[in-house]
Amino acid sequence: MRTIELLSPAKNLECGIEAIRHGADAVYIGAGKYGARSAAGNSLEDIVALVNYAHFFKAKVYVAVNTLLYDDELEDVTKLIRGLWSINADAIIVQDFGILNLDIPPIPLHASTQMDNRNVSKVEFLQKMGFEQVVLARELSLKEIAAIHEKCPAIRLEVFVHGALCVSMSGQCFMSEYCFNRSANRGECAQVCRMSFDMEDDLGNSIVKDKHLLSLKDMNRIDALEDLLDAGVTSLKIEGRLKDVDYVKNVTAAYSQKLNEIIGRRSNEFVRASSGHCRYTFTPDVSKSFNRGFTQYFLYGRTNDIFSFDTPKSVGENVGAVKSVFNNCFSMTSSATFTNGDGLCFIDRNGHLQGFRVNRADKDGMLYPLEMPSGLCVGMMLYRNYDQQFHRLLRQQSAERNIGVVVTIDDYDNGFRLTMTDEDGLTAEIERECEKELGRTHQGDNIRTQLSKLGNTGFEAVRVDILMNKNWFIPSSKLGEWRRELTGMLENERRRVYPIVHPRNKVQSSIPFPIPTGHLNYQYNVMNISAARFYEQHGIVNHGKAFELMHKQTSPLMTCRHCLLYSMGWCASRQRKNSPFTKPFYISLADGHRFRLDFDCKNCMMNIYADERKPLPVNKKLPKNRRP
Repeated sequence: MRTIELLSPAKNLECGIEAIRHGADAVYIGAGKYGARSAAGNSLEDIVALVNYAHFFKAKVYVAVNTLLYDDELEDVTKLIRGLWSINADAIIVQDFGILNLDIPPIPLHASTQMDNRNVSKVEFLQKMGFEQVVLARELSLKEIAAIHEKCPAIRLEVFVHGALCVSMSGQCFMSEYCFNRSANRGECAQVCRMSFDMEDDLGNSIVKDKHLLSLKDMNRIDALEDLLDAGVTSLKIEGRLKDVDYVKNVTAAYSQKLNEIIGRRSNEFVRASSGHCRYTFTPDVSKSFNRGFTQYFLYGRTNDIFSFDTPKSVGENVGAVKSVFNNCFSMTSSATFTNGDGLCFIDRNGHLQGFRVNRADKDGMLYPLEMPSGLCVGMMLYRNYDQQFHRLLRQQSAERNIGVVVTIDDYDNGFRLTMTDEDGLTAEIERECEKELGRTHQGDNIRTQLSKLGNTGFEAVRVDILMNKNWFIPSSKLGEWRRELTGMLENERRRVYPIVHPRNKVQSSIPFPIPTGHLNYQYNVMNISAARFYEQHGIVNHGKAFELMHKQTSPLMTCRHCLLYSMGWCASRQRKNSPFTKPFYISLADGHRFRLDFDCKNCMMNIYADERKPLPVNKKLPKNRRP
């Protein structure tokens, strides 16, 4: 039987707690400034609080320490990891191989997707290095995932199932650093891929103007979870460490419900990794949270629905078409119910996203915007990217999660014996001597009521068994006192027996690093002396510096499976159609940055280079080499 976890993001302590409350089996959170999201760092104190909350439900807390590190940061990171070990964090997520050469405790290691984990040889190497879990590249197909699991069945495979997509292979995007001195591998991504580009051919002919050519839709694999489990996936990851708490609540609940439905049918094969059951005050719906439209990406092969050229912003759910338009209002052909404050949007005839707020929604179906949008026409599709009523529910306490318990009370010569057993088989028991008095009325209902009052303890009585020989009267105050004592004891027992983190294996220095050429270039992100030594220990002496330390204009800035040839319908191998334009093609930003596209058709990839013929914009600040 395989244990499956739903892994949710935590921007902060609040998001982490709500993720678990809404059904997550594990959460991942950033610590300080080393978590690949510079705007989502958290104090050790907040992580302690999250660990304590999570472990009650047998849920885990993984801490992201997955940025590349400069030499002068290694000591600080060593102290951080020691601190995370001391507070019982369940694992750290890392990108920099230099961490393996630091003097750190044997805390479990997870290989970040930033390590570019896309083939069997890399995953085999990581397993030999002592990694317990590997976050696979988002671009992998179901067949590729299954092949990795077949060759590496002992290591846990983690895949993204929902959220924003990087257009470049993770860890292989240097565009932000090149353009703005903001390293994506340091948690400072400027999201160049969400910007608007012009595209032209080698002769200067315009192909496309002012389109978001590198902006992808958001991943949504909620209907593919069972296929992923069958392929060998263990951890289902929701992206979003910069997302707000409403997003975390809704998306986590939706995926948790779907996962429960699958495991309910296949309980002899899979089991959830944590304990407890959730109740919601709302109906989860991923289309009502931030999204750029949805795609399953390359899970079932290359498709034409992965990109969103018109806008990088949230579109939301399709709510119907415009039926009629008046001076200050309009009506729709829709079955949706609208509320004052709803956010609606549409793509205008110029291909741009227009958005507006509903100031008043009448019962007769007429919608009155705060300001009537220009360009709104009959027949246009409308999308709701903010559902006021839905988010009003999420702003309240929208879920509760409890551990089921069975409470038993029986009598013995000098008093009463009470036990509380939870769904994991853990038990707390007390015996209390006291004088006995027969009840004048039937006592069963009151005893069950008092022993079931578990409130916000995290426990819920699924049954109270009364095994007493006689109809004894027991004061409600006494029953309440015993109940509180039992719940405290059982909570302590749950924390005492929480699975102990097993120390990871010692790194094996004799294993050759899996690259065919025997030397590394900038794409292997060697930023510090510890990483350099790691590669040298594994047979790589001729290693290049990280891009952040060199800035070669001719270096590929992105390596993508997203291909503009295919997106334009000009893929000679798949669409049997050639472009009418002259290669190479170029894309450019409004600020003057210009890039050359290189199509690696043999491997079905697209590489993006700086245009070496065009100098950097005058406002470009050259980077400082921070390496001592």
